[in-house]
Amino acid sequence: MGEGKVYTLAEVSEHNTPKNCWLIIDGKVYDVTKFLEDHPGGDDVLLSATGKDATDDFEDVGHSSSARAMMDEFYVGDIDTATIPSKVNYTPPKQPHYNQDKTSEFVIKLLQFLVPLIILGVAVGIRFYTKSA
Repeated sequence: MGEGKVYTLAEVSEHNTPKNCWLIIDGKVYDVTKFLEDHPGGDDVLLSATGKDATDDFEDVGHSSSARAMMDEFYVGDIDTATIPSKVNYTPPKQPHYNQDKTSEFVIKLLQFLVPLIILGVAVGIRFYTKSA
């Protein structure tokens, strides 16, 4: 494990246990095995970040400058960036408009127009007949 050695993602991914834990952050590989017990967020956080580029996980937490300085002692080499898969944007599958009761849109629009008119007509009719009685 010499300084500046270049590792592939597959090689780093093999180090994913509490007895042997490596992380990839900002293109560098770190052996954080000795730090697992001392990590303020617990060892589960570090173990869950193995086998992938953990840069976003690391940055999202907002580590202090002293935490960043501490990383140097765990540095074992660099990652071959060609072995890290590029991020794929999620595109949801196209689905047709869901019409629960299968009523055509024309009928719905017609009813939205006619039902209030019918209610208004009935109300006027009742008012007219009750007034004359």
